[in-house]
Amino acid sequence: MLSLDRQNEWRERYRAAHPGWQPATERYADLVRQQLTPPARVLDIGCGRGGLVEQLGHPLAQVVGVDPDWLSLHEHRLALPRVAAFSDDLPFAPETFDVAFASWVLEHLARPFLTFQAIARVLKPGGTFVFITPNGRHPLALLNKTLGRLGTWQGKLVAGLYGRSADDTFATHYRANSQPDLAQLAAQTGLHLAALHTVADPTYLAFNPLLFTLMSRIEDALPEGRKIHLVGVLVKSEK
Repeated sequence: MLSLDRQNEWRERYRAAHPGWQPATERYADLVRQQLTPPARVLDIGCGRGGLVEQLGHPLAQVVGVDPDWLSLHEHRLALPRVAAFSDDLPFAPETFDVAFASWVLEHLARPFLTFQAIARVLKPGGTFVFITPNGRHPLALLNKTLGRLGTWQGKLVAGLYGRSADDTFATHYRANSQPDLAQLAAQTGLHLAALHTVADPTYLAFNPLLFTLMSRIEDALPEGRKIHLVGVLVKSEK
């Protein structure tokens, strides 16, 4: 089993061999912090039980979490306002939020246009949407697409390999997981793709030192546009 703690140990080894490299989660957190101002109203899309919002130190009264899973909302580790809803039908008034962010959500969207449209609606003009998601052009994403055809067996496989509950494993579609897809969705919904970073990470199959070395070499050899993670910022057009 490859636990998150073990993955993070491998990431530190990769960082030591690649000066200046940051894990995608760190770059993502930095981008979100750059968007925050003291009065900012913030929306955490797919908030689950916590995550990035726990690291931000932003006033909880100004943050709203949304997730379709009632149990995750009930078990959230912070006392912030939260709502059960899907991302393609956000139950908020237009121009409510200054910043929205989504951690590992875009890959699960069967109808990403509706989600991008909903995000654009609830953001204020000039508001920002920050995301982290797998790169659909990476070999492991292509493998995951194939495994997705296994249905519930995919969840059991992930649970066995990574120690994650099968209930926390969701179907992936990768319909908003490339630069062309993101740019098109943005243009269709009044958003602008202001920044997009691809970030290497060789740890997902690092079950032993040999596999870590192999995956590091593969990741280093991949073209920039095919690195495993995408971290980006979308901005709502000013009126």
